[in-house]
Amino acid sequence: MQGLTETVAGFVAGFPAATIPERCVGAARVGMADCIATMIAGAREQPVEIVRSLAAAATGPDTAPEVPSGRLLSPADAALVNGVAGHVLDYDDVALDGHTSVVLTPAILAEGWALGSSGAEAIAAYIAGYEVWGALMELEPGALHERGFHPTATWGPLAAAAACARLHKLDAEATRNAIAIAASLAGGLVANFGTMTKSLHAGRAAQAGVIAARLAKGGFTGASDALERPTGFLKAYSQSGTPNVAPGDLRLGQDWRLERHGINVKRYPACYATHRSIDAMLDLVREHQVTPADVGEIRVRIGAMQALMLRNHAPTTGLEAKFSIEFALASALIARRVGLEQLTDAFVRRPEVVAAMGRVACTTTSERTSGIPFAPADEVSLVLASGRELKGAPVSHAKGSWQRPLTEAEFEEKFLDCSSGALGANQAKALFASLMRLDDLASLRELPLTGVSRLQ
Repeated sequence: MQGLTETVAGFVAGFPAATIPERCVGAARVGMADCIATMIAGAREQPVEIVRSLAAAATGPDTAPEVPSGRLLSPADAALVNGVAGHVLDYDDVALDGHTSVVLTPAILAEGWALGSSGAEAIAAYIAGYEVWGALMELEPGALHERGFHPTATWGPLAAAAACARLHKLDAEATRNAIAIAASLAGGLVANFGTMTKSLHAGRAAQAGVIAARLAKGGFTGASDALERPTGFLKAYSQSGTPNVAPGDLRLGQDWRLERHGINVKRYPACYATHRSIDAMLDLVREHQVTPADVGEIRVRIGAMQALMLRNHAPTTGLEAKFSIEFALASALIARRVGLEQLTDAFVRRPEVVAAMGRVACTTTSERTSGIPFAPADEVSLVLASGRELKGAPVSHAKGSWQRPLTEAEFEEKFLDCSSGALGANQAKALFASLMRLDDLASLRELPLTGVSRLQ
């Protein structure tokens, strides 16, 4: 009987692109486009500047661009730098139990650019990586977050390795080696949320995928049972201690995880655990025209796992505030939005924002919803200075989620807001149009990704 690692590798190497459902193709386009937008927006943040200072410029055909500067790097370094840039603002999309696009897209963009891969090949690679992540996640009944592992940094290297193996057209044996190699390159700590290191998780996962696939292509080997072995990946990272290492039929290529779970596009540049509460708060503020002076207390009920992620109760920097339910609700009350302009040190430290954060009372529930380790719904209510309580409707799905998607116009608005400053309005619009028809492009090198024109 074929083992788990071999089964996963066989799927990646063998599924025909023609069998991919159109809804999966559309989701992959959105995931890659959203990641590229946040990559451009985050490119000049301090953590990215520090990382890029360690990546030497490269020359020759086996290179890929740093976005949007156009500086050529080795594909592994391009995946690293662009991955950090894509995640540093915490504005990239969410899927499964982490951030799939910000691992897959930088790896695919770097390796696909170097190889001259087509847009259709890039989409198939994205879907291969997503399906591997989703299938493996289903085998672990616990939540990696609870064990202290960031799923983006843990499942991510394996998913990126699968995507890059697909781009290199590796056979099943070499793909199996790539996944096994990536299994030894995985890991990142939830303890580092709210610091620069969280964005490094995404960049390192993307880079690990590039390195693993290239090593496997060169003949480097890994264990044929690296995933299922008693001392293998699933057991080592398991929160439950009882991962299903002999799952039987995974239905890979039949039950498409991307079609089922999709992509959740972020409307706010903060931890996704805050988004439903922000939606609820904004609805309350707008419906009742509440002012900060009206509010005596802000009550919010979220899941216990969400609270574990939202560790910063009195943030003093924009980076810390991304992981604070107190700040999220204070910003929604004070500014009536939670955007890039609010996630700054100056705004976080404003006296009225600090005062509003102090009025937030958070309670939790251990109830879970399917798909993500969140409560079935977030609930927000406002206790006014008069003593009257305004209760908002529970929010089960954030606006921008797979269940409540943005319109194409709303999605384009986010894309242009992230990219127009660096690329100019016309080029940003051209890039968006190209990404929305990505599967028609003969080569990823046709994408107008850089502020200095297309690189060939």
